[in-house]
Amino acid sequence: MDFNLTEAQLQIREEIRRVCRDFPDSYWREVDRKKEYPEAFVRKLTDLGWLAALIPEEYGGSGLGVTEASMILEEINRSGGNATVCHAQMYTMGTLLRHG
Repeated sequence: MDFNLTEAQLQIREEIRRVCRDFPDSYWREVDRKKEYPEAFVRKLTDLGWLAALIPEEYGGSGLGVTEASMILEEINRSGGNATVCHAQMYTMGTLLRHG
């Protein structure tokens, strides 16, 4: 079994890194200090389609797999962000579409 990342997966990782660079540690400290939801960060990921990773293409999603979704969350956390705010949106929608 080959565990190397594909070119597409490497591209996903780099694109998420680019998004996260727009939200430096100071952004996350301010959100935490104010006890706010990181709306700008979530909106950016939503607008770029990353939170629709697990939604099939026929429903307007990206149709990516769990590996790619995990990579998105991992990269957000690696950058110093908080992927918790994205986790439920990504995984709940896929479950709802599959099971109603």
